[in-house]
Amino acid sequence: MKPIETSNAPAAVGPYSQSILTGDMLFLSGQVPLCPKSGEIVGNNATEQTEQVMKNLAAVLEAAGGSFKNVVKMGIFLKDLKDFGAVNEVYASYLQKPYPARACVEVARLPKDVLVEIEAIARI
Repeated sequence: MKPIETSNAPAAVGPYSQSILTGDMLFLSGQVPLCPKSGEIVGNNATEQTEQVMKNLAAVLEAAGGSFKNVVKMGIFLKDLKDFGAVNEVYASYLQKPYPARACVEVARLPKDVLVEIEAIARI
């Protein structure tokens, strides 16, 4: 196992890695809409927050030598499922067919009370 980390995505704030590479599989920890430089929440709505989350995931994928083309599974966690359409629109703009497998669930609360968190698994 090898941790893959980058300063272009928010640093881990607990006992976890931004991602772990094992064999050719990369497991990306959930990203929330934090600015990598300031650590502040980016965006006041689901569209803006999802844009930052996807940028953070892209940075970790790039650090591992990959991109969204390598992603095989994603998990989306929403504070309110009413934001599904807005999140899905931004999410889809970063991906192309064949799309990765995905789960999307509403949760009671997310870190820092953000609106969205997304995790991913990629084959590098």
